[in-house]
Amino acid sequence: MQRGNGLQNKRVVVLGGSSGIGLAVAEQAASQGAKVVIASRQPERVQKAIESVGGEVEGLAVDVSDEEAIVSFFAKLGPFDHLVFTAGDSLHLHDLANTDLKQARHAFELRYWAALAAVKYGSPHIRKDGSIVLTTGVAGQRPHKGWVVAASVCGTVEALTRALAVELAPIRVNAVSPGVVRTNLWQSMSADDREHLYESVGKSLPVGRVGEPYDIAQAYLFLMQEGFGTGQTVVVDGGTVLV
Repeated sequence: MQRGNGLQNKRVVVLGGSSGIGLAVAEQAASQGAKVVIASRQPERVQKAIESVGGEVEGLAVDVSDEEAIVSFFAKLGPFDHLVFTAGDSLHLHDLANTDLKQARHAFELRYWAALAAVKYGSPHIRKDGSIVLTTGVAGQRPHKGWVVAASVCGTVEALTRALAVELAPIRVNAVSPGVVRTNLWQSMSADDREHLYESVGKSLPVGRVGEPYDIAQAYLFLMQEGFGTGQTVVVDGGTVLV
């Protein structure tokens, strides 16, 4: 018997949903009839995201790196069906000798510790047949010189995903691993350097271009709806790990 795992009337919480991949997830989930909750740190960006998404959408400003703020957020939120964590700051890529360890710790604060806190305090509110989708990246599988911190964070999130799938069963826990995507992740670079990155990386890939948020968002929707996979990392990278 086929089970209905669509998003119609499902409540989907997107942490980091005010821009980039998170916003694309919110837009696509809403287009399929989901009741979307967008959470991000800056109130003005949350409001813009609400206007962009349309449909049945709520927005709340919350600093995901603040544990008490996360506790309060989920306490007020109530029951929901799917949790998506896409929060992240811009990447800083340096070789090991020039790596700022304070900056490196901050990367883990947002991409690992904040994700762990979100799952710890959010999972008790997830309804039956619900799911969690985290975000990692191909740096963990295909690191380059200067990617020590990025690769470490991504590898940690992949391990966390597998451990949570066992710990929280029957809640399904998966992750999406994007390649290079046109998002604010690269905003620490100058506009010219950023476009050069997109062009050079795109030419090197089998698909001939870098990713767009819409491309990656579809993987999150698949993992929310498919109902059987857990502990998996779905790579959506244009073939990055192949070349």
